[in-house]
Amino acid sequence: MSDPAALVLAALGRRTGPPTPEPAMPQPSMPESTVPESTVPEPSRPGPPVPGPHAEPDTDWPGVDDPGALRALVARWLAGYGTAQTRRTYAYALGLPPGWADAVTGAEPRTPARPGTGTPPPARRGRLHHLAFFRWCAGHTLDPRTVTAAHVTTWLHALDAAGAGKRTRARMLSTVSAFYAFLAEHGIVDGNPAALHRGRLGLTGTSRDPSPTIRLTAAQVRALWTSAAALPNRTRHRELYARRAVAFVALLCLGLRISEVTGMDRDDLVVTGGERVLRVRGKGGTVREVFPGDACVDALTGYLLLRDREYGDLLPARGTGAGRSPMLATRDGGRCSRHDLYLLLRRIARNGGPELADVEDRVHPHALRHAYVTLALEAGAPIQHVQADVGHASIATTRHYDRSLRSRSGSAADLVTGLVTDPGQDR
Repeated sequence: MSDPAALVLAALGRRTGPPTPEPAMPQPSMPESTVPESTVPEPSRPGPPVPGPHAEPDTDWPGVDDPGALRALVARWLAGYGTAQTRRTYAYALGLPPGWADAVTGAEPRTPARPGTGTPPPARRGRLHHLAFFRWCAGHTLDPRTVTAAHVTTWLHALDAAGAGKRTRARMLSTVSAFYAFLAEHGIVDGNPAALHRGRLGLTGTSRDPSPTIRLTAAQVRALWTSAAALPNRTRHRELYARRAVAFVALLCLGLRISEVTGMDRDDLVVTGGERVLRVRGKGGTVREVFPGDACVDALTGYLLLRDREYGDLLPARGTGAGRSPMLATRDGGRCSRHDLYLLLRRIARNGGPELADVEDRVHPHALRHAYVTLALEAGAPIQHVQADVGHASIATTRHYDRSLRSRSGSAADLVTGLVTDPGQDR
């Protein structure tokens, strides 16, 4: 494999005018299809000059005199994270192809190559692609190592003007801050220009903030499950695709993150203590055990058995060194991407009937994770158990969902309205 640090500039050249579709990167070790779960892919929008994929490796990083040294720093920083998903998310947030984060550690591509090309499909861009931090810096001919707090603040205002929500801006700022903390630790910069006062920027949240995530009822989640089983498909693999859709919804109904679903292998379903358990790799590389329940186990095993029958994708024997087999697979045996599963869930919601008619365009994977927590708390499950199920590092995060438990019966609005509109209640 070529020097991984030398791959950055292939993704960071200059381009002016409206963005055009990027061709696939020439390096087969550079998958680019993973998109953070919080970013819904949309057509790219015109913006200021932004980096493109056609740069000369050592000359065309706008504003940078020694791009090789900067490439090496970025590679060292990303390689310091032990979880592939963290590396890919950070790379994407900075404007790099997520697959480059695999290359810095010599990892094999997680996205299968397109037939006959040897290269993975090109990245799917989100609407904020041109405002990823490295691309914004290049568009303003700034060397990231000379950036000041004023520059970072200007970048955040540009994100705000482009419609980025508070949580998105806070998350992107955290990524940039982590990068500069690394540079400061190694004496590359004097301080962290992204260590800003988030309260003054309006980027802090409290448990009183309303959640932007739609709250699904138990009936609506049930409708998603039913719709998945009846999903229309005209190919001869209709039954297999329907079972995969049901297995996908079943996993989301356990409160799993979409990254946990896409990264799950079929041998993560194990028996321990006489119970079926899913071993889930969460944030920071932590592994937790989740009890899937009979309906979920039936959905997973039914899908895997049919997949084995049609494709012969048998479970590799433990200890044989055989390759990992994904829990949810594409037709050619590859790992399903977030984008593909997001679109699948939208199809399921659109075919969900009257129960989902008013919310079908707002259903996304995190909505089912949100539903798991709120429905569990509403049903009286101990909050510590719910925290363990979904892998929240702090119970305060789980408690944050309590705000969704409010309903009309728990509001004083009807009482006050009655008092001010019905004189008879004065007595």
